[in-house]
Amino acid sequence: MVDDSAVVRQVLTSILSPTRGMTVAAAADPLIAMEKMKRIRPDVILLDLEMPRMDGLSFLRKVMAEDPIPVVVCSGLAGPGTEAGLRALEEGAVEIVTKPKLGVKGFLEESATILVDAVRAAAHARLRTRRPHPRPTFPPSGRPPVSPAAGSAALRVTTDKVVAIGASTGGTEALRELLQGLPPDAPGVVIVQHMPEVFTRAFADRLARICRVEVKEAADGDRVIEGRALIAPGNRHLRLHRSGAHYAVEVADGPLVCRHRPSVDVLFRSVAQSAGPNAVGVILTGMGSDGAEGLLEMRRAGAATLAQDEATCVVFGMPREAIAAGAVDEVLPLPRIAAAMLERAAKKGHPRIRGRA
Repeated sequence: MVDDSAVVRQVLTSILSPTRGMTVAAAADPLIAMEKMKRIRPDVILLDLEMPRMDGLSFLRKVMAEDPIPVVVCSGLAGPGTEAGLRALEEGAVEIVTKPKLGVKGFLEESATILVDAVRAAAHARLRTRRPHPRPTFPPSGRPPVSPAAGSAALRVTTDKVVAIGASTGGTEALRELLQGLPPDAPGVVIVQHMPEVFTRAFADRLARICRVEVKEAADGDRVIEGRALIAPGNRHLRLHRSGAHYAVEVADGPLVCRHRPSVDVLFRSVAQSAGPNAVGVILTGMGSDGAEGLLEMRRAGAATLAQDEATCVVFGMPREAIAAGAVDEVLPLPRIAAAMLERAAKKGHPRIRGRA
């Protein structure tokens, strides 16, 4: 790990060292880290971003250019760190976690679970050559075109179909590519991306600037409508429910589910119950099994279900578990998923499936 705070290094070491299979070495700044890495190449780097002598982003770029190693960013919740954390994900980091709050027992225990899982996921990550982000083509104003789907709420159409997406490690870049492929009148989308609080709002705002659909961090009571994608806030569960002729979301606290909050399983189960065959479920790159059981419930309720293939995943854990559970209709490479979502959303729902698929 690379962090200039001796206290943080001590706490993180105390969390990770007892974990079976993990050996921890610490460095107070990137220059010390680079000297240590000449002797022993790490499997994962746990990286702070604000440090003396060399900042974390510069170190990350150097690592990715010279000898790519999976990097987990460990950041505080403060304002400047949020933007830098998202930039780190674009520069090649595979995961972002928040630093544990000392003296808050429950928070520290949950943080330890999330931190250990993030490091394990990073150790399994498949790093890829980064491609430059395509620049979206907008009018001379420099802003995305305004369409009825992105305009006043009074003009917006209740979505007939709902697309539910779950992602974890590597998911931020996968979601960027997927959402950029959607037209302004795409069905309403609800998303769980495992990411700390504060970062989800900044992530949604970034996507909103480059996508043709509206992208926002979900707030309790938000309607799910055409041309809108709602991202679960970090540290909150997201559920879909039907309100008369409309779909809306509930944002709520609750215990970790499948070791996560927000949990993909929580979202998918609510979509199965509220939308049934009027839904499409998509599970993207990520470690662990969150989303597998929920996607199976969606499929049993008549929803179409898709999974990202191993070749385009950073970590194939979540899709693999969903496929093994019999929850997936079709496995596709990431570049084909947006079109497949739209195609299935345009069809009538599947018949309900009883028992395991």
